[in-house]
Formats: sequence, C-alpha cells, structure tokens
Amino acid sequence: MSIPTLNSPRRYQQVAATIEKGVAEGRYHPGQRLASERDLAEEFGVSRPTVRRAIIVLEMRGLLEARQGSGVYVRQENASPVPPTIAPKDLEIGAFEHAEARRLFEGEVAALAATLITDEELAYLETLVVEMNNEEATKEQSELADRQFHIAIARATRNSAIVRIVEHTWDLRYKSRLCMTMLDRAREVRSTPLNDEHQNIVESLRTRDPKAARAAMHAHLSGLIENLIHTAELQALEQTRARLAAKREEISRRTTSTTR
Repeated sequence: MSIPTLNSPRRYQQVAATIEKGVAEGRYHPGQRLASERDLAEEFGVSRPTVRRAIIVLEMRGLLEARQGSGVYVRQENASPVPPTIAPKDLEIGAFEHAEARRLFEGEVAALAATLITDEELAYLETLVVEMNNEEATKEQSELADRQFHIAIARATRNSAIVRIVEHTWDLRYKSRLCMTMLDRAREVRSTPLNDEHQNIVESLRTRDPKAARAAMHAHLSGLIENLIHTAELQALEQTRARLAAKREEISRRTTSTTR
C-alpha cells in the first residue's frame, strides 16, 4: 500500500486517512493489531514520526487504541474509551491529576531543556506556535501541534526516558473522551491565548535560564489548572440550575393540580 508522494507537512493526515479508509473497507478489523511503526513506515513510504502522528490522530478520533507494551489496535466497535460506571466527578479529578502531573514534571523538563536546547530546536518550536495559532488549522491539527511542542522540549533534554514519559503522559488524555472534553472546555475559558503562553515558553528557553523556563512552563500549566477549576464551577452551576428548574416545574405542576 502506498500514499501519494507530496511535499506536504501533512503527510501524517494522508496516512491517517488511508488507515481510516482501510478500517471502513474491512482491511483492518476491530480488535486487530496493526503492524509496527517501522513496518507501517515502510508500507506507506514515510518516516516513523509521520506514522506516529497519524496513529495519535486516529487515537484522538477513537478509531485506534494504543496498549502499553502490546501495540496499537483497531478499537472494538462496541468498546468505550471510558467505562460507563465512572462518574463525571471522577473524570474531572482525572483531568486535574493529569494537569498537576504535567506541571510538576514538565516544569523540570523545561528547566533542563533550557541548558541544552539549540537554535534549530527553538526555530522548530516557533513553527509549532505558528501552527497552533493558524486560524485555518482544525482543532485536531492544533492539538497535535501542542503535543509536538511539549515533546520537542523533552527531546531537547537529550534524555530518551524523559521523552517517553512526556509522550506517555500526553497519551493518557486520549484514553478518556470525557477527560478530553473537560480539557477542551477549559481551553475555551482561558483568559490568555495558548499561543501567547507557548511563545512565553519559547522566549524563556531562548534565554538558556532554567529558572525562567521552569517558571514559564509552570505559569502555562497553572493556567490550565485554574481553568479546569473554573470549568468545574461552571458545570456545577449549570447542574444546580437544571435541578432547580426541574424542581420549579414540579412545584408548578403540584400547585396547578391542587387549585383545580
């Protein structure tokens, strides 16, 4: 199988579309394990990072499922990324825990990266900020650029274990669609645009000052935590209003029935 040879930065989208079509046409069956990234790269005539980005996109769409130490599988048709018995409150806690873990870990990653990052890597981060800020970019493209931004900082540490940990931490969010929804809502209430916060991180890394880089990353992820809190408050308010509206309607019916 091959995909059209195009000089395009969106090769991963072509790979994702080809795999998605393969699932729709039955070439890949629910529960089937895909070939390794290396084999898929050879099959499609692209690089392994391109294949990895395509897989991430399809995980975000709920079509594929990465199983730690096992591989990537086509999601079962009746499988749910989130067990139905999990309450929304628990999922909100999951979003908070995810953001807190990132703040603690990625702050130190940024501090180490500041001492080792190259001008070329800084330039690449700049392109990702532009991609995130592109008004024509889809939500999926922006999300992927965001992920690549933070992983690129991890790669600047020259420590493969750190890169794997940051990748795994990011991939955790795709395991729960409701958790992703919570994070998406939190983005909508941000007072500072994400591209501004990411640009602040780039500028702090450019100073090669670990303290400044740590502070910029902490500010970025602390903002996410604050927005999660605000989002949870808004959701609780909406639920309270809905309960009160239902109660008001019930009382109205009772009143009407007793006055007839």
